[in-house]
Amino acid sequence: MRPEDIKKLLEDVSAGRKKPDEAFENLRDLPFSDIEIAKLDLHRPMRNGFSEVIFCEGKHVDHLIRIIDDIDGRGHNLFGTRANKELLDSIKDRFPKVQIDEVSRTFRLINQPMDQLTADVAILCAGTADVQVAEEARQTIQFFGVEPKRYYDVGVAGLHRILKTANELRDIDCAIVVAGMEGALPTVVGGLTKAPIVAVPTSIGYGASFGGVAALLGMLNSCSEGITVVNIDNGFGAACAALRIVRRG
Repeated sequence: MRPEDIKKLLEDVSAGRKKPDEAFENLRDLPFSDIEIAKLDLHRPMRNGFSEVIFCEGKHVDHLIRIIDDIDGRGHNLFGTRANKELLDSIKDRFPKVQIDEVSRTFRLINQPMDQLTADVAILCAGTADVQVAEEARQTIQFFGVEPKRYYDVGVAGLHRILKTANELRDIDCAIVVAGMEGALPTVVGGLTKAPIVAVPTSIGYGASFGGVAALLGMLNSCSEGITVVNIDNGFGAACAALRIVRRG
Protein backbone atom coordinates (compact mmCIF):
# COMPACT_ATOMS: atom_id res chain seq x y z
CA MET A 1 0.00 0.00 0.00
CA ARG A 2 1.37 3.39 -1.03
CA PRO A 3 1.45 6.45 1.30
CA GLU A 4 -1.16 8.17 -0.89
CA ASP A 5 -3.48 5.15 -0.48
CA ILE A 6 -3.33 5.42 3.32
CA LYS A 7 -3.90 9.18 3.14
CA LYS A 8 -6.95 8.77 0.89
CA LEU A 9 -8.33 6.07 3.17
CA LEU A 10 -8.07 8.37 6.20
CA GLU A 11 -9.63 11.24 4.25
CA ASP A 12 -12.53 8.99 3.21
CA VAL A 13 -13.16 8.01 6.85
CA SER A 14 -12.93 11.65 7.99
CA ALA A 15 -15.38 12.76 5.29
CA GLY A 16 -17.80 9.94 6.01
CA ARG A 17 -17.34 8.31 2.61
CA LYS A 18 -16.05 5.14 4.26
CA LYS A 19 -16.91 3.53 7.58
CA PRO A 20 -14.10 2.79 10.09
CA ASP A 21 -14.83 -0.94 9.81
CA GLU A 22 -14.31 -0.77 6.03
CA ALA A 23 -11.04 1.07 6.49
CA PHE A 24 -9.93 -1.53 9.01
CA GLU A 25 -10.53 -4.27 6.45
CA ASN A 26 -8.29 -2.41 3.98
CA LEU A 27 -5.53 -2.24 6.58
CA ARG A 28 -6.01 -5.70 8.08
CA ASP A 29 -3.07 -7.31 6.27
CA LEU A 30 -0.52 -4.59 7.00
CA PRO A 31 2.39 -4.81 7.40
CA PHE A 32 2.45 -8.10 5.47
CA SER A 33 0.22 -10.73 3.90
CA ASP A 34 0.97 -14.26 5.08
CA ILE A 35 0.10 -16.82 2.39
CA GLU A 36 2.08 -19.66 4.04
CA ILE A 37 4.69 -20.03 1.30
CA ALA A 38 5.52 -16.30 1.46
CA LYS A 39 5.04 -13.24 3.64
CA LEU A 40 4.39 -10.39 1.21
CA ASP A 41 5.64 -7.01 2.42
CA LEU A 42 2.71 -4.69 1.63
CA HIS A 43 4.07 -1.93 3.88
CA ARG A 44 7.40 -1.51 2.08
CA PRO A 45 6.37 1.42 -0.20
CA MET A 46 5.62 3.49 2.90
CA ARG A 47 9.01 2.72 4.45
CA ASN A 48 11.44 2.99 1.55
CA GLY A 49 9.52 3.79 -1.65
CA PHE A 50 9.92 0.35 -3.24
CA SER A 51 7.07 -2.09 -3.67
CA GLU A 52 7.44 -5.82 -3.16
CA VAL A 53 9.42 -7.33 -6.05
CA ILE A 54 9.46 -11.04 -6.83
CA PHE A 55 12.87 -12.66 -7.33
CA CYS A 56 11.71 -15.64 -9.38
CA GLU A 57 14.86 -17.73 -9.64
CA GLY A 58 14.47 -20.92 -7.60
CA LYS A 59 10.75 -20.48 -7.03
CA HIS A 60 8.27 -23.22 -7.96
CA VAL A 61 5.73 -22.19 -10.62
CA ASP A 62 2.76 -22.87 -8.33
CA HIS A 63 4.26 -20.77 -5.54
CA LEU A 64 4.93 -17.92 -7.93
CA ILE A 65 1.34 -18.03 -9.20
CA ARG A 66 0.02 -17.83 -5.62
CA ILE A 67 2.20 -14.80 -4.88
CA ILE A 68 1.10 -12.98 -8.03
CA ASP A 69 -2.53 -13.89 -7.36
CA ASP A 70 -2.43 -12.35 -3.90
CA ILE A 71 -0.71 -9.10 -4.93
CA ASP A 72 -2.83 -8.71 -8.08
CA GLY A 73 -6.01 -9.37 -6.10
CA ARG A 74 -5.19 -6.41 -3.87
CA GLY A 75 -4.85 -4.13 -6.89
CA HIS A 76 -1.13 -3.53 -6.38
CA ASN A 77 1.49 -3.14 -9.08
CA LEU A 78 4.02 -5.92 -9.35
CA PHE A 79 7.50 -6.43 -10.76
CA GLY A 80 9.38 -9.72 -11.13
CA THR A 81 12.99 -10.52 -11.99
CA ARG A 82 15.04 -13.55 -13.05
CA ALA A 83 12.14 -15.50 -14.51
CA ASN A 84 13.03 -18.33 -16.89
CA LYS A 85 10.98 -19.16 -19.97
CA GLU A 86 8.85 -21.76 -18.19
CA LEU A 87 7.88 -19.25 -15.53
CA LEU A 88 7.23 -16.48 -18.04
CA ASP A 89 5.02 -18.75 -20.16
CA SER A 90 3.04 -19.84 -17.10
CA ILE A 91 2.56 -16.26 -15.93
CA LYS A 92 1.45 -15.11 -19.38
CA ASP A 93 -1.14 -17.90 -19.61
CA ARG A 94 -2.58 -17.15 -16.17
CA PHE A 95 -2.36 -13.34 -16.10
CA PRO A 96 -3.16 -11.72 -19.48
CA LYS A 97 -2.37 -8.22 -18.14
CA VAL A 98 1.25 -9.11 -17.41
CA GLN A 99 3.86 -7.38 -19.56
CA ILE A 100 6.84 -9.64 -20.21
CA ASP A 101 10.35 -8.77 -21.34
CA GLU A 102 12.22 -11.92 -22.32
CA VAL A 103 15.60 -10.23 -22.84
CA SER A 104 15.83 -9.07 -19.22
CA ARG A 105 13.77 -12.01 -17.87
CA THR A 106 11.46 -9.58 -16.09
CA PHE A 107 7.72 -8.98 -15.98
CA ARG A 108 5.40 -6.30 -14.68
CA LEU A 109 1.74 -6.13 -13.80
CA ILE A 110 0.24 -2.63 -13.63
CA ASN A 111 -3.00 -2.10 -11.70
CA GLN A 112 -2.49 1.55 -10.75
CA PRO A 113 -1.00 4.53 -12.61
CA MET A 114 2.75 4.72 -12.11
CA ASP A 115 4.17 7.81 -10.41
CA GLN A 116 6.71 9.33 -12.80
CA LEU A 117 9.96 10.84 -11.57
CA THR A 118 11.78 13.53 -13.52
CA ALA A 119 15.41 12.40 -13.55
CA ASP A 120 18.11 12.12 -16.19
CA VAL A 121 19.53 8.62 -15.80
CA ALA A 122 21.84 6.98 -18.33
CA ILE A 123 22.38 3.24 -18.69
CA LEU A 124 25.59 2.27 -20.46
CA CYS A 125 26.87 -1.19 -21.28
CA ALA A 126 30.21 -2.24 -22.68
CA GLY A 127 29.11 -4.91 -25.15
CA THR A 128 26.06 -6.60 -26.61
CA ALA A 129 26.70 -9.59 -24.34
CA ASP A 130 26.02 -7.31 -21.35
CA VAL A 131 22.60 -6.20 -22.63
CA GLN A 132 20.58 -8.70 -20.55
CA VAL A 133 21.88 -7.17 -17.32
CA ALA A 134 21.55 -3.61 -18.64
CA GLU A 135 17.95 -4.33 -19.65
CA GLU A 136 17.17 -5.70 -16.19
CA ALA A 137 18.32 -2.33 -14.85
CA ARG A 138 16.26 -0.46 -17.46
CA GLN A 139 13.07 -2.43 -16.86
CA THR A 140 13.45 -1.94 -13.09
CA ILE A 141 14.00 1.79 -13.18
CA GLN A 142 11.15 2.20 -15.68
CA PHE A 143 8.80 0.30 -13.37
CA PHE A 144 9.62 2.73 -10.57
CA GLY A 145 8.95 5.78 -12.72
CA VAL A 146 12.14 6.84 -14.51
CA GLU A 147 12.66 6.69 -18.28
CA PRO A 148 16.44 6.25 -18.78
CA LYS A 149 18.64 6.94 -21.78
CA ARG A 150 20.52 3.96 -23.25
CA TYR A 151 24.09 3.87 -24.55
CA TYR A 152 24.86 0.28 -25.50
CA ASP A 153 27.98 -1.32 -26.98
CA VAL A 154 30.27 1.54 -25.93
CA GLY A 155 33.07 -0.53 -24.38
CA VAL A 156 36.65 0.68 -23.97
CA ALA A 157 37.99 -1.52 -26.79
CA GLY A 158 36.59 1.17 -29.10
CA LEU A 159 37.15 4.23 -26.96
CA HIS A 160 35.80 6.63 -29.56
CA ARG A 161 32.30 5.21 -28.98
CA ILE A 162 32.07 6.33 -25.36
CA LEU A 163 33.91 9.59 -26.04
CA LYS A 164 31.22 10.50 -28.57
CA THR A 165 28.68 10.56 -25.70
CA ALA A 166 30.82 12.71 -23.38
CA ASN A 167 28.80 15.91 -23.83
CA GLU A 168 25.54 14.08 -23.12
CA LEU A 169 26.93 12.50 -19.95
CA ARG A 170 28.14 15.73 -18.35
CA ASP A 171 24.77 16.88 -17.01
CA ILE A 172 23.02 13.60 -16.17
CA ASP A 173 21.75 12.89 -12.65
CA CYS A 174 23.11 9.34 -12.42
CA ALA A 175 24.74 6.66 -14.60
CA ILE A 176 24.40 2.89 -14.41
CA VAL A 177 27.43 1.36 -16.12
CA VAL A 178 27.41 -2.34 -17.01
CA ALA A 179 30.53 -4.22 -18.13
CA GLY A 180 32.15 -7.63 -18.13
CA MET A 181 35.66 -8.71 -19.15
CA GLU A 182 38.04 -6.43 -17.17
CA GLY A 183 35.24 -4.06 -16.14
CA ALA A 184 37.00 -0.85 -17.18
CA LEU A 185 34.04 1.12 -18.55
CA PRO A 186 32.91 2.69 -15.21
CA THR A 187 36.38 4.13 -14.69
CA VAL A 188 36.26 5.83 -18.10
CA VAL A 189 32.73 7.15 -17.50
CA GLY A 190 33.87 8.39 -14.09
CA GLY A 191 36.42 10.55 -15.85
CA LEU A 192 33.78 12.09 -18.12
CA THR A 193 31.01 13.08 -15.72
CA LYS A 194 30.54 14.33 -12.16
CA ALA A 195 27.30 12.37 -11.83
CA PRO A 196 27.02 9.48 -9.35
CA ILE A 197 27.95 6.17 -11.01
CA VAL A 198 26.58 2.74 -10.14
CA ALA A 199 28.80 0.08 -11.68
CA VAL A 200 27.56 -3.43 -12.49
CA PRO A 201 30.08 -6.19 -13.22
CA THR A 202 28.74 -8.98 -15.45
CA SER A 203 29.75 -12.61 -15.66
CA ILE A 204 30.74 -12.17 -19.32
CA GLY A 205 34.34 -13.00 -20.17
CA TYR A 206 36.88 -15.74 -20.82
CA GLY A 207 38.20 -18.16 -18.20
CA ALA A 208 40.30 -15.74 -16.17
CA SER A 209 37.29 -13.46 -15.73
CA PHE A 210 36.17 -16.05 -13.13
CA GLY A 211 32.48 -15.53 -13.85
CA GLY A 212 32.64 -11.78 -13.32
CA VAL A 213 35.00 -11.67 -10.35
CA ALA A 214 37.69 -9.96 -12.45
CA ALA A 215 35.25 -7.23 -13.49
CA LEU A 216 34.01 -6.88 -9.91
CA LEU A 217 37.53 -6.42 -8.54
CA GLY A 218 38.40 -4.02 -11.35
CA MET A 219 35.42 -1.83 -10.51
CA LEU A 220 36.15 -1.97 -6.78
CA ASN A 221 39.70 -0.83 -7.56
CA SER A 222 38.67 1.92 -9.97
CA CYS A 223 40.84 5.04 -9.95
CA SER A 224 37.76 7.18 -10.70
CA GLU A 225 36.57 8.55 -7.38
CA GLY A 226 33.38 7.53 -5.61
CA ILE A 227 32.02 4.78 -7.84
CA THR A 228 29.38 2.56 -6.25
CA VAL A 229 29.66 -1.13 -7.20
CA VAL A 230 26.87 -3.72 -6.94
CA ASN A 231 27.15 -7.48 -7.19
CA ILE A 232 27.80 -9.48 -10.35
CA ASP A 233 24.91 -9.35 -12.89
CA ASN A 234 22.78 -7.34 -10.44
CA GLY A 235 21.02 -4.95 -12.81
CA PHE A 236 18.04 -4.79 -10.45
CA GLY A 237 20.18 -3.67 -7.52
CA ALA A 238 21.93 -1.06 -9.66
CA ALA A 239 18.59 0.45 -10.71
CA CYS A 240 17.41 0.63 -7.10
CA ALA A 241 20.68 2.30 -6.04
CA ALA A 242 20.23 4.87 -8.83
CA LEU A 243 16.63 5.48 -7.73
CA ARG A 244 17.74 6.15 -4.14
CA ILE A 245 20.18 8.73 -5.52
CA VAL A 246 17.80 10.59 -7.83
CA ARG A 247 14.89 10.56 -5.40
CA ARG A 248 17.00 12.63 -3.01
CA GLY A 249 17.84 15.19 -5.68
